[in-house]
Amino acid sequence: MSLIHFKFRIILTIGILSNFSSFSQSDQRLEIEQAALDIIQKAKYCALITIDDNGRPHARTMDPFLPEKDFVVWLATNPKSRKVTHIKNNPNVSMYYFEQSIPGYVTINGKAELVNEDHEKSNRWKEEWKDFYPDRKNSYILIKVIPNRLEVVNYTSKILGDTITWAAPALIIKN
Repeated sequence: MSLIHFKFRIILTIGILSNFSSFSQSDQRLEIEQAALDIIQKAKYCALITIDDNGRPHARTMDPFLPEKDFVVWLATNPKSRKVTHIKNNPNVSMYYFEQSIPGYVTINGKAELVNEDHEKSNRWKEEWKDFYPDRKNSYILIKVIPNRLEVVNYTSKILGDTITWAAPALIIKN
């Protein structure tokens, strides 16, 4: 076998292995995303965690919309709520989903944006909210969470934390 032919076989083998590795990582990413969606879709509520001016976290139960592509999540609130003030001062938030029927959890970390555009508000409305927001134009504002990190533990899907550190499998999301 000539040296050129030998080098070609090595390059070809490396190429195949690197494609296999990418394919494997892509499959693993899809498995983690699906495991997260399984929990999120079953969980009616999530906790939204914001940070106040003193650096203290504040958690509250929220009724979010299901995630869009790349796990962007929309929520609604009263524009006079503390969470709106927190987000204006520090847009870093976490969302925590838990569903008792699926052992595990999902945490979405990201940046929150306040959205008060009429067309967005009309597209993102739940009829059961009418008692909370009697004046939809003025008593209702949207929060758009653009994720940068997704952590998942889902025992049913065998997506488990590290056996030593318990660190959850995480995906970096670039939006």
